[in-house]
Amino acid sequence: MITKTLIKSSAYYDSVTLMLVEKNLSKLDGVDGIGVVMATAHNKEVLKTAGLLTKDAEEAKPDDLVISVRCGSEEVAKEAFEKVDELLNKKKGGGFSGGAEVRPKTLDSALKQLPDANMVVISIPGKHAKDEVEKALDKNLNVMLFSDNVNIEDELYLKTKARDKGLLLMGPDCGTAIINNTALAFANVIRKGKIGIVGASGTGIQEVTVLINEFGGGISQAIGTGGRDLKEEIGGMMMLQGIELLNEDENTDVIVLISKPPSEKVVPSIIDAIKTCNKPVVVNFIGGEQQEIDENIYFASTLEAAAEKAVLLSGTSIRKDYKEVNINTEKLTSQQKYIRGLFSGGTLCYEALLVLRDYAHNVYSNTPIDKAYKLENANKAYQHTLLDLGEDEFTVGRPHPMIDMTLRAERIVQEAKDPETALLLMDVVLGYGSHENPVEELVPAIKKAKDLAAAEGRELPVVAYVCGTQEDPQEKQKQIEALEEAGVIITNTNAEAARAAGATIKSLEKLVNLAT
Repeated sequence: MITKTLIKSSAYYDSVTLMLVEKNLSKLDGVDGIGVVMATAHNKEVLKTAGLLTKDAEEAKPDDLVISVRCGSEEVAKEAFEKVDELLNKKKGGGFSGGAEVRPKTLDSALKQLPDANMVVISIPGKHAKDEVEKALDKNLNVMLFSDNVNIEDELYLKTKARDKGLLLMGPDCGTAIINNTALAFANVIRKGKIGIVGASGTGIQEVTVLINEFGGGISQAIGTGGRDLKEEIGGMMMLQGIELLNEDENTDVIVLISKPPSEKVVPSIIDAIKTCNKPVVVNFIGGEQQEIDENIYFASTLEAAAEKAVLLSGTSIRKDYKEVNINTEKLTSQQKYIRGLFSGGTLCYEALLVLRDYAHNVYSNTPIDKAYKLENANKAYQHTLLDLGEDEFTVGRPHPMIDMTLRAERIVQEAKDPETALLLMDVVLGYGSHENPVEELVPAIKKAKDLAAAEGRELPVVAYVCGTQEDPQEKQKQIEALEEAGVIITNTNAEAARAAGATIKSLEKLVNLAT
């Protein structure tokens, strides 16, 4: 094997574009490893860990694009580098009007093309984000900041400025929003309605909006805040701004708040803000304390419950066409004891961990609720294990699992080989930004896993929840039908999938007790 590197000087592309390019290159025959990244110090460490850091890559400047490929020959490397140009040029296609291929170099030139724009999406290296965001705020533009690696002092400064100007600054590291019925970044196609959302969680927003759509409701706005907004240093500044905007919005009748538990010092200011709302507010601080506060404030324990309560409060009758989930445990052996969860959505994994606390105390994870159940090695499951495959330890040198199913496919087969695995639990997240056809990669792995178990006289139930709508590019029903054909049990919500898994484990425990 040889490792070759191509450097493109001062050629910035956002992380989603680079992940998609990397995914396409990884499929080339003869390619054993691929890295397509901006040459930041962090990304160089990523390349080093993956065995892809050459001398040229090490000497590259932070604004340079690095393509490193490990492959079998010079010819394969050349093919990969030529493919890079094809893919990047394809990404440059499209324009602002009339089909013209226009790619403005600056914010000012973009505004000349769209003088009535009131929002800008910024995705540049984090160290440069402050200046560009400040320029946008000075032009009275709302901002969605996709960039990560922005220091928290800059976040505080920029959010203070946005708040003082009455503008939104969604981010940094904001990956999901729906503004005026337009999906931004990783989001789904949701009908327009009267429910407004402010969320510090990307897949949390996706799950709630998808379920609201499923239940017959619709969305006015879904405002992302970025994951650090509810930390003590930021004080929930953008969640507070979002609450105020939605309370004043004539198109919003119900407000929903979504986040993992905020800092204890931030909670009082959030509670004070929602007390002043003249609209009902549904609060889902996933796993956080539920309080009796006001007759107009409703606490929900799961994303599912939050969506259902919001739809009811909006005056819409809940539409539920749920099929009963039935998991047959008759063919499971006495060795099969444990759930193995493989998640692409961090918040969906977190919610499943919370649900499973009612069924089993020993659920381990790379992102546990209780640090006592932190996995020693995320590459090896231990007892009940739920993995967030989107964490940094799994995305070093590879795209996020919502974009690339390769790692998950490998882990499905790996867990199937363990005779103690009783059930596989997973999510499949659809929508803009996600894999264009996830079942294409998941179904072969699931079939292989089931065949491996069957060869050893074991049944291997697979339970999955598909987070998406029929209007998404991937077509939800098409994905469900392919999974069901492969023998996967599909649930209606993420929480329901976790409950079904938990009930299965309880059933197995009873059988073991009866046998002994």
